[in-house]
Amino acid sequence: MTRTVPRTRHIGLSFGQIGSLSDGLGEYSSQIALQMAAQAPALREQHGIELHLHLPQAWHGRFGEAVHDIARQRLHRYLHVEPIRFDIWHSLNQLSKLRPPLGSRQRLMTVHDLNQVYAEDTQSVQKMLRQLRDRLTSYDQIVTLTHHVQRDIHLHLGWQKPVHVIPNGVRDLSTAQREPVPELTGPSFLFHLSRLTHSKNPQALLDLAAHWPQQRLVLAGAGPSQAAELREAITRRSLHNVVLLGHISDAQKAWLYASCLGFVFPSLTEGFGLPPLEAMCFGKPVFVARRTCLPEVIGPQGAYFDSFEPAAMRACIESELPRLQLARAQIRAHASRYTWEQAAQAYLALYLQLMGLGGA
Repeated sequence: MTRTVPRTRHIGLSFGQIGSLSDGLGEYSSQIALQMAAQAPALREQHGIELHLHLPQAWHGRFGEAVHDIARQRLHRYLHVEPIRFDIWHSLNQLSKLRPPLGSRQRLMTVHDLNQVYAEDTQSVQKMLRQLRDRLTSYDQIVTLTHHVQRDIHLHLGWQKPVHVIPNGVRDLSTAQREPVPELTGPSFLFHLSRLTHSKNPQALLDLAAHWPQQRLVLAGAGPSQAAELREAITRRSLHNVVLLGHISDAQKAWLYASCLGFVFPSLTEGFGLPPLEAMCFGKPVFVARRTCLPEVIGPQGAYFDSFEPAAMRACIESELPRLQLARAQIRAHASRYTWEQAAQAYLALYLQLMGLGGA
């Protein structure tokens, strides 16, 4: 019997205009691309699907030979023409102003968050929402990371088409190589990792340090401008119990998670909240703000700041720490629910459904 060869189908994943793979959007994009690349041979064999990555020329080849690389061009902001017709074109973040290729059959966008509606003035919010609505006129469906953002999309964008919720994964670094940070010998410390921008609320952590001089705090991940601002504040306030680190390697990150007393994350707005989940992979107590999507993602295995007054934050940590220290196994089990493999399988199932090929 002659085997029927399925027609060739094409799926494109666009990294948009991101310039780094080390921040949150970069981590998301690279992890999804790595998982998809691993599935590419099976998709080609089973469904005749070819996977394409739309990304800067400098990143071509980074995800292996099983996928095709498409060069990102400035012209794609205005007109995007490719020699093939895409069955699925998926823009991996809402910040991209690049258009889907002409003729794409199904066009998806991942909207990570609408955090500006919580953090900006009314005029800026309306401008952002107007621009995003205009951008979304080129798309058929939205994917987002949490039910919290799904509600925001319906409420603030008035979107009437489908919104699919696919949670992020998290890299489990608990078995990774660890590199000690030399300046952190001595008493136990509370750890915080983020870009340390204003939305991450580092001011609350400095206030906590001033209120609680016996407890050491380690802040990591600051970019140059944030680092300069924070160092000035630490010096001015004589906060000798605060250690500020800039960029850290994965090995240093693993050591910090493994060595800390707990992880503190008073962020005002989040699209998902990967750092607390990374800490939970180590079974560590996490203390997060009861804001945006964090309660949905962290669940009852974390503790919550309902106030950023330093006395209230200290009371939360001291009262909840014993409970969380006894829940190490449950904390790790909660974090293990979020894997990039599961996220990629959910995306593939959606792609196959939209192409009429059933489940994954």
